[in-house]
Amino acid sequence: MTVASHIAELKKKHAHLSEMVEQAQRSPGSDDLQIAEWKKQKLKIKEEIERLSHA
Repeated sequence: MTVASHIAELKKKHAHLSEMVEQAQRSPGSDDLQIAEWKKQKLKIKEEIERLSHA
């Protein structure tokens, strides 16, 4: 897997997590702990994308 394809895959995962967070935040009674976990995952993915982009 090339670095570019790895970054593209990470961006897809990041977008999917963003969508899940937005949906959960709009629905009443959503699990705040789950939303927080998804946000942590998003941040880790974003940091990995940044690291790979500047490598």
